[in-house]
Amino acid sequence: MVRRAAIGARVVLSALMFATVSACGSAADPVPAAVEIVSASATTPTPMPDPASVGANELGLVPILMYHQVTPAPAGEYDQTPEKFRAELERLYRENYRPVTVADYIAGRINIPAGTHPVVLTFDDSTVTQLRFAEDGKVAPDTAIGILEEFRARHPDFAPTATLYVNNDPFADDGRALPWLAAHGYEIGAHTANHANLASLDSTGVQRELAANVRAIESAVPGYRVRTMALPLGIFPRERGLATAGSWDGEPYTFEAVLLVGAEPAPSPFGRVDPAGIPRIRSGRNEVDFAAAYWLDRLDQHPDQRFTSDGNPNKISVPEQLADELNPRWRDQLNPY
Repeated sequence: MVRRAAIGARVVLSALMFATVSACGSAADPVPAAVEIVSASATTPTPMPDPASVGANELGLVPILMYHQVTPAPAGEYDQTPEKFRAELERLYRENYRPVTVADYIAGRINIPAGTHPVVLTFDDSTVTQLRFAEDGKVAPDTAIGILEEFRARHPDFAPTATLYVNNDPFADDGRALPWLAAHGYEIGAHTANHANLASLDSTGVQRELAANVRAIESAVPGYRVRTMALPLGIFPRERGLATAGSWDGEPYTFEAVLLVGAEPAPSPFGRVDPAGIPRIRSGRNEVDFAAAYWLDRLDQHPDQRFTSDGNPNKISVPEQLADELNPRWRDQLNPY
């Protein structure tokens, strides 16, 4: 039996168990979804804070961080130790960053709390240091995704997500990996079938690399749509437009965003962004001017330059003097102050 909430109260029943057996079912039937009874007064939306009070600037810069291997023994300049990766997540959390995917970034779906800043975590090459499964079938805790999931458990308001740019046969060709990522809110993006240097291929070869990659991903996760891609080595094909759209063997592809390798924060999706060439910031063992620590320090020292959310996904709040920088396609959502 479900008790009705008193007026003005909110009652959430997380599950409703049935002990009796009827002609239509049995005690083994699936448990119904959560039942929620909400009074009219409880549905009154919480007022959004004044944009000025949180320093909202939704035309500010967005750091898109690029990772490769997360390993105790880094071999390449883009590799990261688990300890440093954890420390970087702690820093992002401490400085009020909140993760979004590349697909959400480029679509302007930045739904994070007022006063926080979007950050995009991206991983290239689909290695087992990023994702593998332990003997019990759970994500190995020493992988990048294992570390993110552990961070989620400790900081549920951070809700980490990421975009993983995969090649064919990703994560040592473990068929569990891509469905798991899609089911847990991670974005899967294209990185070519064979990590090809696209400038070395003719137009047919470029399209084969990208279309075959999209086909492999979408076959592994039926119903999934690949929306974004990252250029291997940061190198465009000679016919640059083929990085965004093309087809091969009856398989078309179209990407809403094409990501580069380095070397600065990305523009706001509501401003002067080129979807066909979006910069990233590398995070690795070498701290140079275009690495993560440099740019996070700089944005911390110049908070007016970074994207700060107003908490309202239906408005784009910016200081009035910046309003002219808004891309006209977003004009209806502009909220200058």
